[in-house]
Order: sequence, then C-alpha cells, then structure tokens
Amino acid sequence: MSELTRIPAPDGVFPAAQYSHVVMGTGRLVAVAGQIAVDEDGKLVGEGDPEAQARQVFENLRRCLAAAGASFDDVVKLTYFVTDMAHMPAIRAARAEHIPDDRLPAASAVQVAALVRPEFLLEIEALAVLGGR
Repeated sequence: MSELTRIPAPDGVFPAAQYSHVVMGTGRLVAVAGQIAVDEDGKLVGEGDPEAQARQVFENLRRCLAAAGASFDDVVKLTYFVTDMAHMPAIRAARAEHIPDDRLPAASAVQVAALVRPEFLLEIEALAVLGGR
C-alpha cells in the first residue's frame, strides 16, 4: 500500500463533502477501466435499479484492484459516469460499503447521454497508487 495524503480543502478552495480535492501518493499507478454492472458471467445485475448496479460495480472494482495487488485504500481517483445524477445517492451508499469517509479519493461525476448499452445506468473507473517512496 502506498502512503497517500488526502487534502479535502486546499487553501482557497471550498471544502469537499463527498470526495478529496487532492490525493497524492508515490509508487506504481494502477488504472482500472470503467466497470459496469455485469456479473462474472457477463449478465446485467440490477436492471433499472441504480443501487443494485452500484453495488455490482463496486464489487467489480474491488476484484480488479485485487488483481493488481491493490485495494480501495490505494484508490486516489474515482470517475463516475451516470445516465442520471439522481443515481448519485445510491452510488455513494455503495461506495460507503468499501471506502470510509475519512479515506475518500478525489472524484469527478459526469452525466452522460448513454453508456455502452441502454440498460446500464452507471460506470465507474478508478486510479490507484501502489507502494514505493
């Protein structure tokens, strides 16, 4: 695990409530492609249900991070792509199951017209930093 420094409120910047403005680390960068709500068999999880989809997406992210020898503790940035900003509370609830409030990464949320298939409500990608000084 990398030593990470989180700065939720840099001087002159309004404090972030749901993310850290800056996360710094040293070591190896791990980029996790946008994950969607499919299970290990490629089947959609939670059709029409942003909460179920968010839980599956975070589980997929967890598995991808683990494959790289990382965990959510190493994540420095999450990017959320959502078809409706109204899904953000469900996403935050799923995130809270994996990332405590005192370890929030930097984040961006973007509402998009569509994802790769119309039944997907959200996609999340992650950047993590492992090890090293």
